[in-house]
Amino acid sequence: MKAEINEKAQYLLKTLVEHYIESGNPVGSKTLSDCSELSVSPATVRYIMAGLEELGFVESPHTSAGRIPTGQGYRFFVDSLITVEPLATLDIVNLTKNLDPDMSAHQLVESASEILSEITHMAGLVTLPKRDQTQLRHVEFLRLNDNRVLVILVLDDHEVKNRVIYTKEAYSEQQLKDAANFINQNFMGHTFSVIRSKLINLMRNDQENMNSLMHAILEFAEQVFVTKHEADFVVAGQENLIELAEEQALDDIRELFRAFSLKGDILHLLDKCIDTHGVKLFIGAESGYQLLDECTLVTAPYQVDGERIGVLGVLGPTRMAYDRVIPIVDATARLLGAAMDSGR
Repeated sequence: MKAEINEKAQYLLKTLVEHYIESGNPVGSKTLSDCSELSVSPATVRYIMAGLEELGFVESPHTSAGRIPTGQGYRFFVDSLITVEPLATLDIVNLTKNLDPDMSAHQLVESASEILSEITHMAGLVTLPKRDQTQLRHVEFLRLNDNRVLVILVLDDHEVKNRVIYTKEAYSEQQLKDAANFINQNFMGHTFSVIRSKLINLMRNDQENMNSLMHAILEFAEQVFVTKHEADFVVAGQENLIELAEEQALDDIRELFRAFSLKGDILHLLDKCIDTHGVKLFIGAESGYQLLDECTLVTAPYQVDGERIGVLGVLGPTRMAYDRVIPIVDATARLLGAAMDSGR
């Protein structure tokens, strides 16, 4: 496709997209001719624009003789016409200040979404870490009554989780203490998935020699160390979308708010990015969801201990400053992962 657009056409497309991103108004041929460094006449600009329109890179709104970029035009602009510079050191320092390793994982996620919203003036989205990557620091079992046991889990992300489980038989306080000591001594620092798998495999392979303590530990493991993915994300700055929307797009933005409340489609879109490397963009209809046809989602996965465990991103109009948003998303993902790594 790039071969079909000569350098002059590429330059004018780049100028049009940048002008439209800045002003929000359709760009006419005379405007492009006046601001172009190519010394081309409005007539030549009109001819080139007609060619770009045939290729699907620009379109003419019915209310104006000027042109605006299409989703395909934005995609070509992002892939071929802009240079993304790394964030300045001062920006990195400011981001780091708000991502304190002493925060819990949930607090870090909330802080990251707020940072993305504040810096870009758009909506910041961050998925919660996959629970099967959470490591155990400490566990306690407290007898409540009959067959009910309170499980206290201290996790590597500084969170404490309480859960009540129902056991097949009533265990004494000493049995519960012995079971907790066994798990703490042998599995501290392991992920939930590893703990559950190893315990169940170990004990099921040696059913004949299992004593009452081992029976208790197996029963607890099957209920406590369940590796469910917390299907949710944190969003901040939805109100920014209203401020950025043009009047004719307000109905679409209201529908987008409804999508935020339902969360399913957006979460599915974010989850698709967890196995990608670096920044990924969904521009307009590329997302596959009609509610996002006038929006761009810029995402990047964040990782802990070398494994990608979540995704963050910025959602805004297709008319966004891509050269600014892309490095912000990339840097925030790296810093969020580093903060979670340091807090282990």
